[in-house]
Parts: sequence; C-alpha cells; structure tokens
Amino acid sequence: MTRFFGITLSVWLLCLASAFGAEGGHHALPLDAQRLHDWLPVTNSMIMVWIAVILIVLFCRIATGKMSLVPAGVQNFAEWVFESLYSFLEGLMGAHLTKRTFWFFGSIFFFILVSNYLGLIPGVGTVGWNLQNAAGENVGFTPWLRGANADINMTAAMAFTFALLWIYWAVTENGFGGLVKHIFAPKGNFSGIMLVMMVPIFLFVGVLEIISIAIRPVALSFRLFGNIYGGEQTLEKLMTLVPEWLSFLPALPFYFMELLVGFVQALVFTLLCAIFLKLICDHGDEHEERH
Repeated sequence: MTRFFGITLSVWLLCLASAFGAEGGHHALPLDAQRLHDWLPVTNSMIMVWIAVILIVLFCRIATGKMSLVPAGVQNFAEWVFESLYSFLEGLMGAHLTKRTFWFFGSIFFFILVSNYLGLIPGVGTVGWNLQNAAGENVGFTPWLRGANADINMTAAMAFTFALLWIYWAVTENGFGGLVKHIFAPKGNFSGIMLVMMVPIFLFVGVLEIISIAIRPVALSFRLFGNIYGGEQTLEKLMTLVPEWLSFLPALPFYFMELLVGFVQALVFTLLCAIFLKLICDHGDEHEERH
C-alpha cells in the first residue's frame, strides 16, 4: 500500500510539474547555474544547497533531541545509517584513518545523497520563468531551482576541498619527507646496479603520480556533475517525446532508476576519496599498530 501511494504521488507530482512549467513548455536545463535576479548574487543551485543543509541539520537535531541508551525511532535509524557508513569506511581505510576523517566523509556522502534526491523532485529545473526581450520574445528560461550537483561549481568545490584535505592528511600521516619518498622512492628491495637503474624509472613514475594527483579533483568534479546533469537532461528530453498531458509517462521508469543513481554517485564520490587517501597513507600493519 505504501509503495502504491509513493508511485501515485510521484506520478501526480510529475503531472503537476508539467502543468505549471514556464508557459506549460519543456526547457533544457542550462549548462550553468543561473542567478535568480541581476541584483541578487544567488543562483538557483545555491538555493538547493541551502535546502539540503537545512534538511540534514534538522534530521540530526531530531535524531539527537532525546537521546536514549536504547535507541528508537529516528535515533535508531540515524545510528544505523551512520554506523553502517562508518563500518564500511573502517573496513576500507582502517580504524585510525576512519576515526580521523569520518567527519568529512560522512558529511560529504550525506550531502551529495540528499542533494541528488532533492534534484529529482518534480519541478526542479523545469519550473521557472521565461526571459523576454524588449519585443516580448522569449530569449531564455530561468528555472527557480536547480539540482546542487548539476552545477559544476558545487562538485568542483567539494573535489578541491578534498584535494586540500588530502594534502594535509598525507603530510601529517607521512611527514613531508615521507610523502616525497612515498611518491618518488623505489618500491621494493633493490641494491647495487639494480638500484641505480630503478631510481630514474621511479622518478619518472613519481612525476606521473603527481600529474595523476593533480587530475583527481578535476575527474571527481566532472564525474559527479556529468552523471547528475546528464540524468536530469535525460528525464527532461523523455518528457518531450509524447503529448504534454502524457509527458510524465516515458520518464517515469528512468525517474525511479535515478533514485538508485543518486545513491550510487554519492557512494562512488566518497569511495574514491577514501581510496585516494588510503593509497597515500598505506604503510602496512606496522603503521596501524603504531596508532
């Protein structure tokens, strides 16, 4: 019964979004976020970021409002969600790194997840106003709301923030000399002429590693942005294939698929960041025992 109600509600919302779009038409989501007004330095994606943060804060406040030793209700659900993510990251990075960095990985995962799901609310990206010139002709379209991760500025901000934190964590875990050695020093037990031959090879590999490290935040930014923006564009295009009163029908199956994509993309972004950190801080069992 609950599933039927959810599907019915989704269909109704899709119909409503189609009916109340700008002049009832369908508009491709612009590539860049748009300012809501010339004198207001706020874009439609910024509004969605604020909504996502407010929802996360409210959820945390409700979950921790009346803490009890035997959790129930929202507290029980919140503990299960956070403990599941913590255990997943602990199995990947180890207890020490997870304890030190979970504040970031937990925040980034849930922010991306909530933002992705907010972007799937019917009307986001499709309901807004038409822009007209002096002659009254339509020259553009400004949606009132835009998925936060459908804005390259948002995904780039998260990726480059992680890049800065990665440098900090890498230096504090390895020491500066240890970090340089980790990147450029020969790996394995070499001696004599073999060591002399391997040094220039590993120096070259180290240069490639530096290039790889510099590219990572760019790749993270465009991977998340491309998947979310592409998904929203696909849904919008599908709604133009049939008459307007049936526009929700072709997009409906893909709409529910995007629910899975939203979760997967949040997990992939978090997972890749965790792997990048683990690779630079991996010193084997001895390091874990020392901490």
